Amino acid sequence: MNSPLNPHAVIETSAQTSHLMPTYARQPIAFVRGRGSYLYTADGTEYLDALTGIAVCGLGHVHPAVTTALVEQAETLVHTSNLFQIPWQEDAGRLLCQVGGMERCFFSNSGAEANEAAIKLARMSAYKKGITTPKIIVMEKSFHGRTLATLSATGNEKVQKGFYPLVEGFLRVPFGDVAAIEALTKDHDDIVAILVEPIQGEGGVNTAPQGFVYLEELRAICDQHDWLLMLDEIQTGNGRTGQYFAYQHTAIKPDVLTTAKGLGNGFPVGACLVRDKAADLFSAGNHGSTFGGTPLACRTVYAVIESIQKEKATENAATVGQYLKDRFTEELSGLGVIVRGFGMMLGIELPRPCGELVAKARDEQHLILNVTADNVIRLLPALNLSQADADKIITRVVTLVKDFLAA
Repeated sequence: MNSPLNPHAVIETSAQTSHLMPTYARQPIAFVRGRGSYLYTADGTEYLDALTGIAVCGLGHVHPAVTTALVEQAETLVHTSNLFQIPWQEDAGRLLCQVGGMERCFFSNSGAEANEAAIKLARMSAYKKGITTPKIIVMEKSFHGRTLATLSATGNEKVQKGFYPLVEGFLRVPFGDVAAIEALTKDHDDIVAILVEPIQGEGGVNTAPQGFVYLEELRAICDQHDWLLMLDEIQTGNGRTGQYFAYQHTAIKPDVLTTAKGLGNGFPVGACLVRDKAADLFSAGNHGSTFGGTPLACRTVYAVIESIQKEKATENAATVGQYLKDRFTEELSGLGVIVRGFGMMLGIELPRPCGELVAKARDEQHLILNVTADNVIRLLPALNLSQADADKIITRVVTLVKDFLAA
């Protein structure tokens, strides 16, 4: 049994004796140390991490500036509550709105909570318009979280099963299908918002057929009907796609933007940002969080954003990410494989289910990756991935895919 006084001991607890709820199908491996793009087991075995905690550790593991901020703040002040002013929350909010092109933000503890705030904003906008049964347009194959409201907004019946009845008020259309949205306006006069991921991460790293032009089309529809355009950038934000936020590949701005994952580089924190007509929807008492925006969380956020800017990590994500995409496209040409994505958010779609490649990559190549939507290898490396490590990922993934498809 792993002793709490010895966190580096080998974990021997079985699923039958563990006191943890069996909510995760965990892999048979534990990491005790990380540095940059690498993870290490208790015996010192090294693994190249192309998943970064599912798009969380964008600056790699144990980033010096982030670690310093965490340690110094933990030794100073961790929590006071939102009954009081929190200087680090003001500073982090200002910097986050600056890089995000937004006006105000609300700090939460997770991406799901950030999306809950967005859904409440949409409903508040409806209330102020006198709409009593508001509808939010969401997309097929989307993922917005596992709370009851965000689960209801999610376009995946597999994760919804067993939790019915779902929260009402969501209208679902195919991702990228603008005509389907326009068709809804004929039968519904109570639509108040569109909630959409610029790239669907859990859904298979799906990009719209028209690319980011899709967001411009959605912006035009929202302007025409006085709806809120709400972008879920939980996974695409914080430099992941080669811009600080994915919407910045376009000339438009959303009314509401949610983010988390890479925002804290491993520290749990999320945020809901607003601008223009959404900026004043909430007032005191409309929303809150006991732990949202603590001094510790917000100093960490500030350190992460500052480090991304100073180290030009977003620019590196764009350059090295394009290199990865180009090389994968070239090396896997003619195999029925589709490579898509932007920056350090890439999907390699195989012609058949390939979930077994997760274990093969880990055990045979010492490479950590993920398979989503049954047949898509999802790669989410650190934004500051080096060219040398990019080449290692290419070699290992190409070998895995070719061997798998040849079998």
